[in-house]
Amino acid sequence: MLKRLLLALGFLAGSALAADKPNIIFILADDLAQGDLGCYGQKLIQTPNLDRMASEGTRFNQAYSGTSVCAPSRTSLMTGLDMGHCPIRANREIGKGLGQMPLPEGTITVASLLKSAGYATACTGKWGMGMPGSSGDPLKVGFDRFYGYYDQVHAHSYFTDHLFDDSKRIDLPEKTYAQNLIQKATLDWVRSVKDKPFFLFYAVTLPHGNYEIDSLGAYADKPWTPQQKTYAAMVSRLDHDVGELMALLKELKVDDNTLVMFSGDNGSSFAPGSPVGKLFDQSMGGKLRDFKRSMFEGGLRQASLARWPGKVPAGRVSDEPWAFWDFLPTVAEITGVKVPAACKPNGLSLTEFLKGGKAPDRPFFYWELHEGPPCQAIRFGDWKAVRIAPNKPMLLFDLKADSAEKTNLAEQHPDLVKKAVDLMNHHRVADPKWPDPAGVEGKVNK
Repeated sequence: MLKRLLLALGFLAGSALAADKPNIIFILADDLAQGDLGCYGQKLIQTPNLDRMASEGTRFNQAYSGTSVCAPSRTSLMTGLDMGHCPIRANREIGKGLGQMPLPEGTITVASLLKSAGYATACTGKWGMGMPGSSGDPLKVGFDRFYGYYDQVHAHSYFTDHLFDDSKRIDLPEKTYAQNLIQKATLDWVRSVKDKPFFLFYAVTLPHGNYEIDSLGAYADKPWTPQQKTYAAMVSRLDHDVGELMALLKELKVDDNTLVMFSGDNGSSFAPGSPVGKLFDQSMGGKLRDFKRSMFEGGLRQASLARWPGKVPAGRVSDEPWAFWDFLPTVAEITGVKVPAACKPNGLSLTEFLKGGKAPDRPFFYWELHEGPPCQAIRFGDWKAVRIAPNKPMLLFDLKADSAEKTNLAEQHPDLVKKAVDLMNHHRVADPKWPDPAGVEGKVNK
């Protein structure tokens, strides 16, 4: 059905590709804090491979996730839609054992666009956007290959009794550390497609809880709590596995023709003042407020890197913002794949930005979340407005002067508050599943 839909929308499925079409890899870490990596200032956790990736490519200080929890953030990444238009705007369980709300039938994704143009496509790690056989099954939305966890709740267990190989359940021996198998499946797949253009979405579960690791490594004798040691080891294991993948690209001689992007999916699971958040300074000296499930910068702003030898400048550090919904139009431009009108991405192509140019001009970035009271945020220029719950007054911050969002300037700038409310009211698409975060009173443009 997906093939017929793509043909109807003007794609030539399986069209011939020039030999120089780039490979695309997006590595998505789970609940990683921006401050967890050495290239962002981390002093206690070792991340030499990601630090090398930063030195060989570009590090982004203001890259934004789709929102501040995983399923909607991943949906934004895959569809090019922000939270005003995204079909999934919360981690919504649909029933015990049934997983999360699936992507709707016929959803166009980065994978389906690239598959239509002859790319081999795979997702490994954690999916969380539909169970086997559902409309959101990765094998129904453009992926040739899947290995890992379909259900994000199942993905909490690293010593699980099963994983999925495509849509087939694979039972595992006791005490098997799942990431070992996921890493092997990832590397094996890359080897198998080295002679054709490929797209890999490597959705690594590390360092999300449960906090479990098969070896504490360099942290075993640290004078830290068990959770602190385990968390550090999980981040370093993430780094190790990224390093293995990068080394494989060089071994296969596809390194120069592969764009690799890396990011966290949302903010840390730990509050800045918690034992883990404080020890590892996840707020980066108080520069980022709050953490996962928040509309503040600590929930939305991500550690993010891009590497593509000869294309993405080495050693560059950028303070210009971009967001997950920019990935789909970026991939489309880089690969020359047509984006159908029905897709209607909210994002803008980052192609010239990745190559050293300026970030694209845009009127605003928009987020919302439906975990507890609906909340929303919007950024226009360096101004950011946040509504923490329906019918609550708008908060306003100047991110250029106050990235920690400590000083609410709403009373001093009622014109900017009105602008934020107007943008929010007119941008989001109403959906009965996702109530308007403004509430009743908040809709009044005061």
